[in-house]
Amino acid sequence: MAENADLLALLAEMKKSMEKGQEEMRKGQEEMKDEMRKGQEEMKNEIQTHVESKVGEIKDHVNSCIEKIEEDVQSVRREIGEVKGGVERKIEEVEDKVQGKIEEVKEKVRVKIGDLEKRLSELEDRPINFPANPDLRYSRPTVKSLTFDGSSSGNTF
Repeated sequence: MAENADLLALLAEMKKSMEKGQEEMRKGQEEMKDEMRKGQEEMKNEIQTHVESKVGEIKDHVNSCIEKIEEDVQSVRREIGEVKGGVERKIEEVEDKVQGKIEEVKEKVRVKIGDLEKRLSELEDRPINFPANPDLRYSRPTVKSLTFDGSSSGNTF
C-alpha cells in the first residue's frame, strides 16, 4: 500500500503539475490575447494615422488646386475688365467720331440750306427777266408804225 500511496502522491503531484501547467497555459493564452489586442490596436492606430496623413495631403492638394483656380478666375476677371474697358473706350471713340461727322454734315446742310434760301430770295426779288443770252431770247414781232409822211419808222414794240 505504500506503493499505492506513493503512486497516489505521484498522481496528485502530477495532477497539480498539470493544473499548474494548464494555468500557465491559460495565462499564456491571456497574455497572447492581450498582445494580439495590443498589436491590433497598434496596427489600427498606425492605419488611422496613415489614413489621416493621406487625407491631410489630399486636403492640402485640393486646397492648393482651389487656390490656383481662384487665382485663374481673378486673372480672367481682370482680363475681362481690361477688355471691357478697351471696348468701352473704343465705343466712346467711335461715338465721338460719329458725333463729329454728324456735326460736320449738319453744318454743311445748314450752309447749303442758307445758300438755297439766299438764292430763292434772290429769285423772288428779281423781276422775271431772262438773261441776254441770244439762244434763250425769243424774237418779238416788230411793228412799224406809220408816220405822217407815209414812211415807216423802225420802232419795235
